[in-house]
Amino acid sequence: MRALPVGDDALLVEVASGEEAQALHAELLRRRAEGSLAVREIVPAARTVLLDGLADPARWAAELTTAAVPPAPPRTGAVIELPVRYDGPDLADVAAHWGVSVEEVARIHADTEFRVAFCGFAPGFAYLTGLPPRYDVPRRATPRTAVPAGSVALAGPYTGVYPRSSPGGWQLIGSTRAVLWDHTRVPAALLTPGTRVRFLPADRGETA
Repeated sequence: MRALPVGDDALLVEVASGEEAQALHAELLRRRAEGSLAVREIVPAARTVLLDGLADPARWAAELTTAAVPPAPPRTGAVIELPVRYDGPDLADVAAHWGVSVEEVARIHADTEFRVAFCGFAPGFAYLTGLPPRYDVPRRATPRTAVPAGSVALAGPYTGVYPRSSPGGWQLIGSTRAVLWDHTRVPAALLTPGTRVRFLPADRGETA
């Protein structure tokens, strides 16, 4: 772990893996909740956590890089269910990469509980983890110039849902009508770091 200063009152903490970043994020949230950490924002990413609004970044850099971070606690809180229709144009390619049938891709994905590791790329876009490493998939060799809003997609170890139409190189396995970003909603993003997520196939009685 190393900590890098960002401006006068922020710190970027780098760790070795996504799991460590999630554990560090959870620990920092715990410290802020108990009052031992005064910070304006805590923003996780793939292998970093940004602390913005620290009164003494140098002290926290020294403390965080020498302290042991406990594992992320068990997942708690309500599960957000996203109705999905597994009808993506890359579903067959993902099935071939996994060595299973198209139907099995949908079953494996829908039977997994995901967690939002971090957000980025576009407002409302969440990077979800939960699938075992053997189901990692590469990005498309040629990105699409426009991916439809609501597309459920895979890339590397992540699942994501495109909140709006945009270019993208992820493998599209399905679609949902869920609104991922609504500026009139509080919070505007449906999925925020730490949120538990499950995908509910349309054939289980939901409308995607």
